[in-house]
Amino acid sequence: MMKWNRREWLAGTGVAAFAPAARGAKLEVTSKLYESVGVRPFINCKGTYTILTGSQSLPEVKQAMLEASKHYVHLDELMEGVSKRIAEITKAPWGIVTAGCAAAIAHATAACIAGADPEKMQRLPKLDGMKNQVVMPRYARNVYDHAARMTGVTVVEVETESEMRAALGPKTAMVMIMSQPAAQKGPLSIENTARIAREKNIPLLVDAAAETLTIPNIHLEHGATMVAYSGGKCMRGPQAAGLLLGPKDLLEAAWWNSAPHHAFGRALKAGKEEIMGMLAALEMWTQRNQDAEWKQWESWLAYIKDRACRINGVTSEIVLPEDLSNHAPQLRLKWDAAKLGITGKEVQRALDRGTPRIYLADSQGERPKQMASSVMIMPYMMQPGEHVPVAQALVEILSHPPKLDNPVVPLGDPAKVGGTWKAQLHFTRGSASHEFRFEQSGGRLAGNHKMEFLSNPLDGEMHAREITFQSAHRFEGTVLEYEFHGTVDGDSMTGKVRMGEYGVAEWTARRV
Repeated sequence: MMKWNRREWLAGTGVAAFAPAARGAKLEVTSKLYESVGVRPFINCKGTYTILTGSQSLPEVKQAMLEASKHYVHLDELMEGVSKRIAEITKAPWGIVTAGCAAAIAHATAACIAGADPEKMQRLPKLDGMKNQVVMPRYARNVYDHAARMTGVTVVEVETESEMRAALGPKTAMVMIMSQPAAQKGPLSIENTARIAREKNIPLLVDAAAETLTIPNIHLEHGATMVAYSGGKCMRGPQAAGLLLGPKDLLEAAWWNSAPHHAFGRALKAGKEEIMGMLAALEMWTQRNQDAEWKQWESWLAYIKDRACRINGVTSEIVLPEDLSNHAPQLRLKWDAAKLGITGKEVQRALDRGTPRIYLADSQGERPKQMASSVMIMPYMMQPGEHVPVAQALVEILSHPPKLDNPVVPLGDPAKVGGTWKAQLHFTRGSASHEFRFEQSGGRLAGNHKMEFLSNPLDGEMHAREITFQSAHRFEGTVLEYEFHGTVDGDSMTGKVRMGEYGVAEWTARRV
């Protein structure tokens, strides 16, 4: 469960106004295009996240997309030609370009349900009388499996080999695994699961979105039927492109289930520019010097480490990747915030607000309870030269932190909130009725948060009339996290709730 971060709710801590400029930094991360709409670009020290716009496409990709935009072609003819070339490059039987990895998952699922039968294709997502299940190991459930569920299938979770064998039947359209360290070993590894699925003639799809593409493909060699990739991550193709590899008949069915055809995937369109840009990225993948890129990342991290570790009390370690996703070394800088005067979270927020703006991969350390601090630097999506201002900004903030005090905690006896409260959440559009049941022991809170469909434990704390609490709710492969902050006034409360990627809502509650 995400722990409550009280400072995120309080203004005036000093960090919010602190915007360090790296002394002597030459590189400016600016863009008149983005700044014209009030958006500040940043140096990406985090990795290939879609919300951070993935990667920067290669010059060859940009050129291919520009050339593609100048002519008309028939998309069926284009995909046929591109698919042949994808097969040649990747050594896979066949390949198609999709509108991202999630689209590849959706098209693959549709193909496993309906094949290339137009009547069945038109019925999606109503699956009466058709295959309507996707089987997944529990460890592989994730937020992205919504791309399979939206076709109408039910996901069946299994935890053992015997459960996997029992779950596979006439209603099973597909087995799906998200590639990760847990998928490389054990009875439900990709290799073992592929063997089990193959006995029942059921396709296995591997979601390898952010992985390094291997040629020949490691997952197909391990027995997977299909494998899906993001095009806009490590391959540095178009951000709105993906890649699906597998047998020709199944991938041709996936293509018929996708745009431009009038089927379930019509909304998931890859245009001629994305298709040719993705092909250009694949062509370049075989020409890029992967070893040289790794050594360049190491040199950038060494530069940052050398300068940051000159500060008394700062130590470091290199963290190597566990699998093929975001496959690059990372640098962790560590220190005691009680001695340096600034925590890891405060450094992360300060660099986000600084000039140049810098997104770090991770941070640890919150005052006053967790002063052991660290930040993580991921070089995977950094551009040449950006390691210099990153090092300068880190040295500046760690050497000359602003004066930061511990958060002001309201004084007074904690308000008594034990019991049941009926709450109303007001979103940017719409509202929902929730219920809180608090069990209070002094300033500590436990209890339950009941939503309209889900119910799970909550925990939090009271400081005088100020209440903070949080809860987490699993639904399919997603975990919905809520962080509440509010003020108690007798038998009523009011405040704001943060919902992770889903923004902020207002809430009110009354004791019942």
